[in-house]
Amino acid sequence: MTRMTLIVVLCLAALAVAGPVRFAVIGDRTGGHQDGIHEKIVAEVAAAKPEFVITVGDHIEGYQQSDTLKLEQEWQEYKAIVAPLKVPFHYTPGNHDITYDNALGAYERNAGKPYYSFDYKRMHFTVLDASRWDSSDSLPAEQLNWLAQDLAKSSKTKFKFVFFHKPFWTASVAEDKHDTLHSLFKAYGVSAVFNGHNHYYYSATYDGIKYTAVGSSGGGTEPGPTGVLYHWTLVTVDNRKGITIQPVLLGGEKRAWDDVTWSDVQSVGRNSLAGLRLRRPVLVAEDMTAADSVTLVVRNQPLETPLEDTLRWDMPFGWNVSPGTAAVSVAPGAEAEYRFAVAGAGRPFPAPRVALRMPYAKGKSSPVTATLDVARTAHCSFVRKPPKVDGRIVEQLWRKPVMDLFTNDSEAMKTDSVRFYFAADTANLYLAAVCFDPNPDSITVKATERDKGVHLDDCVGWFLAPDTSKGLIYQVYFNPNAVVLDQKIAVSPEGKMDVDMAWSADVDVKTTKGKDYWSVEAKLPLAQFGVTAKPGDVWGLNFRRKQPGRKANADWQPISYDPHGLGLMFINK
Repeated sequence: MTRMTLIVVLCLAALAVAGPVRFAVIGDRTGGHQDGIHEKIVAEVAAAKPEFVITVGDHIEGYQQSDTLKLEQEWQEYKAIVAPLKVPFHYTPGNHDITYDNALGAYERNAGKPYYSFDYKRMHFTVLDASRWDSSDSLPAEQLNWLAQDLAKSSKTKFKFVFFHKPFWTASVAEDKHDTLHSLFKAYGVSAVFNGHNHYYYSATYDGIKYTAVGSSGGGTEPGPTGVLYHWTLVTVDNRKGITIQPVLLGGEKRAWDDVTWSDVQSVGRNSLAGLRLRRPVLVAEDMTAADSVTLVVRNQPLETPLEDTLRWDMPFGWNVSPGTAAVSVAPGAEAEYRFAVAGAGRPFPAPRVALRMPYAKGKSSPVTATLDVARTAHCSFVRKPPKVDGRIVEQLWRKPVMDLFTNDSEAMKTDSVRFYFAADTANLYLAAVCFDPNPDSITVKATERDKGVHLDDCVGWFLAPDTSKGLIYQVYFNPNAVVLDQKIAVSPEGKMDVDMAWSADVDVKTTKGKDYWSVEAKLPLAQFGVTAKPGDVWGLNFRRKQPGRKANADWQPISYDPHGLGLMFINK
């Protein structure tokens, strides 16, 4: 062996990992945490005997802006849960852990520095703090500079791993957009990146870097397309085989790293959004009856996989859809239509749901469900003489109220009774409501500034879509002191929602209070919506009452920011 060959061999040996190394990555515990799940995950990880454990964030529920004692209690609870792990344990901060800057101290006392690095058997591990930021470019320059220096110092290590909570890359790298972190990872030879946050598992490779989003280890979640639910992730590093990443389901079943890819997640999302769609909603009359026919469009993605299966309707009490099943055959990239007769009586929600298993990748399929679009109908009086906006609902035009509302879960209304009224002329929309309350002293009114806490008070609110084809919804709430909360919501055809909280309605609103009620009356000029009004016009509509004293809401339709979830308001003479 020549001297030069010996030097090369010794250098390679110095870079090598001495034997296979196994470590565990634990996912989010919180965000609607499920009691006992994280404890079971910890027990299974302990039984697997990894050399060390690292998390991807969200250990506590957090979100405490002023109660630091509560934060400390939650951290003590978490440390007790992971105490059975008798190996080194490394934390990654999540948004539940450091939601606000005041929580940083509690995190540091209990988990250590929010960003740091360590070496293990010639492997380098870097943990970043993405708790309070929403993109790579928004991370503080101080942390980014530290990261560049940290990765530069690890140039002699064969494997480099980076951990941070939020998977920024799905909105940047995956969309062929610049990403500051990815640029650094690529420049300094990072091998693999691990994230959490979304509570479902997926993976992807970009520029040779393995990205893995670890799903839920206890936080609220639903099964992914292949059934991955609660899990942790086992990572094995071997000189010859490289890096092997396996999600391990609660119970011990191991899956392949690419069991669910980010491309799969996007394809499943496309199926959910556009795979099953109805041509139009079923109209529910004011007496809560429906008799209609609907056309369901089934669209198969261009995945070289024909769709051959049977769709089935699940029909709640009071509903009937005929036929209840239908054989479906749709070629790749094509769509087909299926017609059904629909009848309903009584409570309109929950509405029937249709389910069909649809391809989302070559050789892969998953169930897709869609709820029958149900639109309750309300009537708006077209008036020649406008009401006096004084909060007193006494004019003759307020003659036909809507009173039948339901809870969020479509059960019978649990608030005190409420009456909603609608009127319009060519230039204005008029809204009114009377909220009965036998105990006026229990009415909650704390908000005094526009947009700040109105939704936490006793209040009424409307969701208005003057032109249902544009995907714009205007939300307006009023509390008993006529304080306003308002925002504009734009929903794209792809289902992406953009909320403009800075939008302020041009509104004249007055309220009044009686011995067993409070009432509100409002005028909204139509010019701000870019429309006028006339008999025959149809608006998208929803409305609600919130009554904190009874811990209840009353909704006309289930609350949704999707234009398809709105009812319809008909402007009549």
